[in-house]
Amino acid sequence: MRVINFMVGFLGGLVIGVAMVLLTAPQSGTDFQAEIRARFDDIMQEGRKAASARRSELEDKLASLRT
Repeated sequence: MRVINFMVGFLGGLVIGVAMVLLTAPQSGTDFQAEIRARFDDIMQEGRKAASARRSELEDKLASLRT
């Protein structure tokens, strides 16, 4: 029962927080969405680069273990 109360409170606070951010944002909705999309794309690109570097590193270690 405590978990349910916590989740209801958490979700209610989340909805109110999102509404407040959208209502008080200094940018229009379209500009805000474009900025969020650009930041998300940057984060995804960095993640892909890091994953690629880690993959290369692990492939090199595997190759050295095989020899």
